[in-house]
Amino acid sequence: MSDRTPEQDWLEKARNGDDDAFARLVETYQTPVYNLCYRMLGESTAAEDAAQETFWRAYQNLKRYDPSRPFITWLLSIAAHHCIDQQRKRRLPLLELDEFPELDIADSSVPNPEKEMSHNQEDAALHQLINQLNPQDRATVILKYWYDCSEEEISQMLSLTVSAVKSRLHRSRQQLAEMLSSNPMLIVNERRTHESPAV
Repeated sequence: MSDRTPEQDWLEKARNGDDDAFARLVETYQTPVYNLCYRMLGESTAAEDAAQETFWRAYQNLKRYDPSRPFITWLLSIAAHHCIDQQRKRRLPLLELDEFPELDIADSSVPNPEKEMSHNQEDAALHQLINQLNPQDRATVILKYWYDCSEEEISQMLSLTVSAVKSRLHRSRQQLAEMLSSNPMLIVNERRTHESPAV
């Protein structure tokens, strides 16, 4: 019996020119790729464009993909590099609260509109702070705290040394903590401090 996953089959077929197989990969990973682009760029239209560009670049470079690496890690690496390039070309606006997408960090049990509103306000406030970090620091923080990537994975994804990743995370945590202390209105609710990179 084969231990191959459907993803591995789709990847092999896609690398051999099967467009339907690549479309399956896009369907599987479009949400995490879009979410990363949104958190990096802070605007839905720009995130959609960046996600499309990510998959286009992945399609063009499938032959260069190393099957020993998780495909999602490779995809997020392409997305992060593209978003960093985009950020360097323009000054980013702060996130608009009504544009902020729901996070997929955990499944909610029973819908609660009041909790959801508070949740979104906290996320928007946190992202206003993260938007003030430089593009590469922002990518490092998002990959670490929203995607639970290891420092080694981030170093590969962003073409940095592991020590540089650790340094960026340390510096970013200090910056975020300082910004939180100087902006009391943006302090994240205590019930969510475990999700805040500033803690």
